[in-house]
Amino acid sequence: MNARYRPEGLGLAGAALMVAVLAWLLGIGTVMDRVVDPWRFAVLGKAASGRIHIVEMDAASTAAIKHWPWSRANYAQVVDRLIAAGAASVVFDVDVSSAADAAGDRAFAESIAAARGKVALPTFGQQGTASDRRTIDAFPLPMFRNHATLASVSMGPDGDGVVRQAPLGTMNGGIPRPSLSALMARRSGRADSGFPIDFGIDPDTIPRSSFVAIRDGHFDPRSIAGRDVVIGATAIEMGDRYATPRWGVLPGVVIQALAAETLLRGVPVALSPVLALLVGFLAAFAIGRVASAIGLVVASVVGAAVAVGLAIGAQAMGQMHPLSPALIMIAVATGYRGRHIIASLFRRQRVTDETTQLPNRHAASATLANEDAVTLAVARIGNFDALAGVLGTASLADAVLRTAERLKLTCADGIVYRIDDRCLAWRVTPEADLSATLDALRTVMLRPIEVQGRRVDVTLTVGIDDGEGSRIDASLIDAVTAAENAARLGVFWTHAATDRAQMEREVSLMGELDDAIAAGEIVVYYQPKLSLATDRIASVEALVRWCHPTRGFIGPDHFIPLAEQTDRIAPLTLVVLEQTMRDVAAWQARGHCMTAAVNISAKLLTRREFTDAVRALLAQNIVAPDRIVFEVTESAAIADPAAALATLETYRDLGIAISMDDYGTGQSTLTYLKQLPLSELKIDRLFVQHAHRDRADAVMVRSTVDMAHALGLKVVAEGIEDAEALAFLRGIGCDMAQGYFISKPVPSDDLIALVDARLSKAA
Repeated sequence: MNARYRPEGLGLAGAALMVAVLAWLLGIGTVMDRVVDPWRFAVLGKAASGRIHIVEMDAASTAAIKHWPWSRANYAQVVDRLIAAGAASVVFDVDVSSAADAAGDRAFAESIAAARGKVALPTFGQQGTASDRRTIDAFPLPMFRNHATLASVSMGPDGDGVVRQAPLGTMNGGIPRPSLSALMARRSGRADSGFPIDFGIDPDTIPRSSFVAIRDGHFDPRSIAGRDVVIGATAIEMGDRYATPRWGVLPGVVIQALAAETLLRGVPVALSPVLALLVGFLAAFAIGRVASAIGLVVASVVGAAVAVGLAIGAQAMGQMHPLSPALIMIAVATGYRGRHIIASLFRRQRVTDETTQLPNRHAASATLANEDAVTLAVARIGNFDALAGVLGTASLADAVLRTAERLKLTCADGIVYRIDDRCLAWRVTPEADLSATLDALRTVMLRPIEVQGRRVDVTLTVGIDDGEGSRIDASLIDAVTAAENAARLGVFWTHAATDRAQMEREVSLMGELDDAIAAGEIVVYYQPKLSLATDRIASVEALVRWCHPTRGFIGPDHFIPLAEQTDRIAPLTLVVLEQTMRDVAAWQARGHCMTAAVNISAKLLTRREFTDAVRALLAQNIVAPDRIVFEVTESAAIADPAAALATLETYRDLGIAISMDDYGTGQSTLTYLKQLPLSELKIDRLFVQHAHRDRADAVMVRSTVDMAHALGLKVVAEGIEDAEALAFLRGIGCDMAQGYFISKPVPSDDLIALVDARLSKAA
């Protein structure tokens, strides 16, 4: 790994610790813990013990006892009923500090006395006036407290108005008093000390009874026996309601019961953030040591999980550890490391090819820019589109990698760059014999490449540029151009300097093409298509040749691409079409009824003037239109489907049959095959030549033949090089075959001789 991006450890953990401590001191951590608290309680959710029983002064009770304040005779009746039922204690969360009706107060006092110390009454502190911030203690009337235990019902919400803690006791009138919850749970503690309430306890699981039902004796005494009973208001109109972290707004008596239930399980302790800081420090240290995105995610998740797990485990044992310091430290460390990892990833992506992970053009420019003189080689994969169609994306990337491994044999530094989809570049050893090196590479590339169990041929041409006096980007462009020119020339490699001279010759050559057309130097050769049903030559493909008076025979690969680039392809194609029509007519006159296919460039499918010229040529009645087939490549038909469809339908209406050439090497779909007015499919040689040996190719060819026949199309298989391939095609019902095993392209007279020979042999 680059030293600039080596992961931090202690430094990052220390910085995260400082941020967490600062957040805690500023109260940010407290806010975070308050947000997390409901989730913590939910994880440890539990039912109440059943020892605490709430008697609710609820809506039913207020409806039955219509006058407020209630006569305390009602309280007396409830106390008598509860004590008789065997309640362990009866605790009031109701203010009895002021007198009511005398008879009711007297009855209540007598019931308290009769309970023999089992009744507890509330004390609490309240503010004197709006301007007086002092607290005034409120006590039950003397007639009540003589035989009752006094317990504090003070409840102190946090600054946000949410109750999270309850006191163990308070100082009232200078005397420490237990809190109502501590009294019911029989827990002791220091006055003015508090404890966190366990809001994991579900308040709906605390047993409850209506006040009026107890008063009137409509209850099961067994539900009261041995329980600590707390009486308080739950009716909305009575107020006394508080917000809680998990359960929303609850009546004060329910919160008192939850606090008592908490203490029944032990006295929980709210601890300092030391443990959380320690866990966060260790997690931040681990995060600082990772170097990958996956490692970062794992370290962050594990660190957070450990922090949460320890906090939850401690909470289960009655210890409330804050979570925020650990989570803040993990977040800080994750953000810091994540920024560096993402930046490093972006830098890597910028200099790496996405599919093969080879260094790309940016990497080549950056690595080789400072070299004084670099001899660059660029290999161009000539059959890239065919490989893409056959192999698919993943296997194609594998093929490129296997090719790069072979190219490394000629590398000066062992690095091969993928500068675009089909081009690989590398630096050639300066002192090497370039010609011998590239000859050896050509020999190596003649061997098929193994890709996921199948053998494929990768066709390369190589361009060389010595880079003297030019920037690396310009040198790469020159080498790519040289590789492309090598493909046009039909050679394995060319030098950029030679290519520049070649380009000058090509410019001159295109200037001569117009004269060649006029002078009749363009000739047509024909490659036969053998009908597998009759074993006779039923059709031919017209192939153009140029017999230059001084340069000699010029192959189509040299001048057809130039003709397309210089917009001379239309007149050239019309010359070939007219000559083909005349030759077909001549053959027909000699008794040989064959069709002839002419290749139509993709550029001509959108040219109205070319279509008009074809229509005018057919109007001369040289031969019937159904004797002519137009071959279009699969890529040409799919590049602009709407335009191709319109043009091809025009040709069909003129009587010309349409054949799709190189089928299988592009991305055609059944939709296109159904839409286009085709009569014939030509399966590319890439699939056909090994189909009799390769099971995958055999399946591809057989299924294509079956599909084409189902669509009413004839099938031509090209690239037949041996008898075994021909026999395979016969066996699967292919219509026609074309290839050097049948015949190479020949002039018209030689074709007729070949046809006659086959007829004689058949006879």
